[in-house]
Amino acid sequence: MSINKVILVGNVGQDPEIRTTQDGREIVNFSLATSESWKDKATGEKRDKTEWHRVVIFSQGLVNIVKSYVKKGSKLYIEGSLQTRKWTDNQGIEKFTTEIALQNFNSTLQILDTRDRQSSADSYSSNSSSKRNDVSIEENDDEIPF
Repeated sequence: MSINKVILVGNVGQDPEIRTTQDGREIVNFSLATSESWKDKATGEKRDKTEWHRVVIFSQGLVNIVKSYVKKGSKLYIEGSLQTRKWTDNQGIEKFTTEIALQNFNSTLQILDTRDRQSSADSYSSNSSSKRNDVSIEENDDEIPF
């Protein structure tokens, strides 16, 4: 058995980009920043480190939510899987990118912004069976790990 699951909580770096495939399906791409802070033991200074993650959403239900409610700065909780793509650029050089993909029924997107910043419901999941108190209750009854 193997598992390919990624869980991130972070802020959207720029407004999501919506593209349409040749068969008419919409796909969303955006970057998500995760940050950590610590105090340097040697100097006593506060240090920060930010990692940027590429996110691609194929699930049409989640695409519609992102189109309507997510913008630059939105705080999101996402669950997806790692996916690496390979392509050849205009100079014939092979390139690779690794993304967090939200597709099928194994994906979750929760908008964590406060009601002041976000007027919509805060929780969406492509595998949610119901919603209570702004927390998605998933069919497999997993709890959010924080």
